[in-house]
Amino acid sequence: ELEAHGGQLLALHEVVAFERVPDRWRVEVRHQGEVQSVRCGVVINAAGLDSDRVAARAGMDVDAAGYRIHPCKGDYFSLAPSAPIELNRLVYPVPAEAGLGIHATLDLAGRIRFGPDAEYVEELDFEVDARKVDVFTEAIQRYLPRVQPEWLSPDYAGIRPKLARPGEAFRDFVVVEESENGLPGLINCVGIESPGLTAALAIGEYTLSLV
Repeated sequence: ELEAHGGQLLALHEVVAFERVPDRWRVEVRHQGEVQSVRCGVVINAAGLDSDRVAARAGMDVDAAGYRIHPCKGDYFSLAPSAPIELNRLVYPVPAEAGLGIHATLDLAGRIRFGPDAEYVEELDFEVDARKVDVFTEAIQRYLPRVQPEWLSPDYAGIRPKLARPGEAFRDFVVVEESENGLPGLINCVGIESPGLTAALAIGEYTLSLV
């Protein structure tokens, strides 16, 4: 659909440099060792866990702007289908410090998963730590006392691009056009973690209003 409207899609291309030229941006991208330039009037930085790095390459002082990303990992464990537990709704405990806490979720097939926890990390590793099963069991037993550790198995993990450091209060995500910082035509979408998925359409509409 993008290409049908005259757009160009460059998948798996790394942004390596930006240059502001009169009335537009020149963006250098690299793919399989080859660098090419793309010219555009507006740059929308929606690079998730790398959004602070992209903003920095565009000329932002990310620490002064408060755009530094602090990755926070969340693991999930799934409940064995044979476990004698039935749920027909989500179950949320009182929120934890860096997230909603280890809650019970249901997928479209009715499968039960528990998570996520919240652990700030230095490296992006999406493996689930099976050693957390006892911690998960203890947390789950606060609202489902019958759950046993042998009923749980590692499922999947995600990493949130948080703007708040460990111990800091919650910070909402950022969607800003950067003309005031001397970078007209650059729109930064930074620190958008899971609530941003729910609000994706509204974020898209708001971003479009900034173009």
